[in-house]
Amino acid sequence: MFECIQRVGSVWQRNLEAFLRTYRVNFIPPFIEPLLYLLALGFGLGTYIEAVDGVPYPVFIAPALVSISVMNSAFYECTYSSFVRMYYQKTFDAIIATPVSIDEVIAGEMIWGATRGVIYAGLMLPVLILFGVAAMPSSLLLIPFAFIAGLLFAGIAMCFTAITPSIETLNYPSFLFITPMFLFSGTFFPLDLLPEAVRYFALAVLPLTHVVEINRAITLEAVSAANLLNLAWIAVATAVFCSLATRLMKRRLVV
Repeated sequence: MFECIQRVGSVWQRNLEAFLRTYRVNFIPPFIEPLLYLLALGFGLGTYIEAVDGVPYPVFIAPALVSISVMNSAFYECTYSSFVRMYYQKTFDAIIATPVSIDEVIAGEMIWGATRGVIYAGLMLPVLILFGVAAMPSSLLLIPFAFIAGLLFAGIAMCFTAITPSIETLNYPSFLFITPMFLFSGTFFPLDLLPEAVRYFALAVLPLTHVVEINRAITLEAVSAANLLNLAWIAVATAVFCSLATRLMKRRLVV
């Protein structure tokens, strides 16, 4: 068991070292983008919106921006970046030629995707605190929860990577799955404003909905028993998608 963890860790460490070699490109754009959303929507458009459910608009969207950043970092790391490592760079083939198994490679990739979510949540938290839109000390919980949420999106992403015929077709889940979640998961307006059928669809199918609910409860210091249902949904979905991703990748990589 310990050796297995070591081998998974070696895959994770390889990705971390590659990430740090290009840290300017990797750190700055994903950090700037949500900051621009907070300034433009929260403090720009937000001046025309008094409050949402009694919460100032910048405070309302701040946890959603963290959630979106976690989603994007984990999802795109385990789709486009993993596909490049698997298909073009043949990194997976090289690693599998060592004592590291396919299962351990995929586990290392998904854990690294979750780690990317933690990194960006950790970068954003001081900014949110500086702008006074995240309560302390409860908001510190955003960082460990980012790993759980990141693992969920990494597992989903790896499923798409396993079945995509080319890197171009990864644009389909990006535009048809990620973009609707970005807009209709209670991120920029409450779910209650959606038609009833769409609201139930968001709760049943869109993972970001549950991540936003928990992050919003954390930053508002309003965690309740209802959030246990969100957490249970995420736990079940993470187990299902990570297991499915491993099976699909083994089917793809084993000739």
